[in-house]
Amino acid sequence: MGLELYLDLLSQPCRSIYIFARSNNIPFEFKHVELFKDSVLGRRPAGASGAEQPRAGPSNSEGAAKVSLLKKVPALKDGDFTLAECTAILLYLTRKYNTPDHWYPSDIQKRAQVDEYLSWHHANIRANAPKTMWIKVLIPLFTGQPLPAEKLQEVMEGLSTSLKQFEERFLQDKAFIIGSEISLADLVAIVELMQPVGVGCDIFEDRPRLMEWRRRVEEAVGKELFFQAHEMILNIKELSNIQIDPQLKEHLAPVLMKMLK
Repeated sequence: MGLELYLDLLSQPCRSIYIFARSNNIPFEFKHVELFKDSVLGRRPAGASGAEQPRAGPSNSEGAAKVSLLKKVPALKDGDFTLAECTAILLYLTRKYNTPDHWYPSDIQKRAQVDEYLSWHHANIRANAPKTMWIKVLIPLFTGQPLPAEKLQEVMEGLSTSLKQFEERFLQDKAFIIGSEISLADLVAIVELMQPVGVGCDIFEDRPRLMEWRRRVEEAVGKELFFQAHEMILNIKELSNIQIDPQLKEHLAPVLMKMLK
């Protein structure tokens, strides 16, 4: 049995793994798992418009639950071996497939810089960027009403602080986070920062240094692959066409609101 990757490209960590595997020509079977699968969250009404996306059969959702003890994506299955968590999967792939050194350098200090960013990322960029999608798309979808503009402004202010630190502490005047070549740090960062872009919050506007870095990352992995991986998130507003089961709305709406507190 070959390598299987259980992914939903609406998920930032899933996109980083997908881009990494494709750009390094790692052979794998793409097991498409939909986080917003009809049987889980809702159904798209008949005749709804929007680009058609490949749909997962039940086996992919069930398979992901079996592969990951945490019952979430991303998840990896390599023969009898299974693995969850984005960073763990990325590091496993770098080691097993002996990918180019720049992704996770053998130089101990450069590798430490990648580790440093990955540690900082979760409490800063990842703590703010995904909330834009929840505020502008998902919570209105579940509650049936938009959130106050102040809530988005609060999240954007926190994200702006993180972006300032990102530029001054990590990017500085370098082409990429640890120097002249792309690393796992850049990949994990860019997929997260595309989440606000998908809901109309262009965080790259008026940030020329950040915009140039994004352009270099796109070129490093290949523009076609980059935009293929981000096609779903850049069309995220299509989720507004999904009809949510009323009981599920009642159950999840307060949970989602609590996530933003």
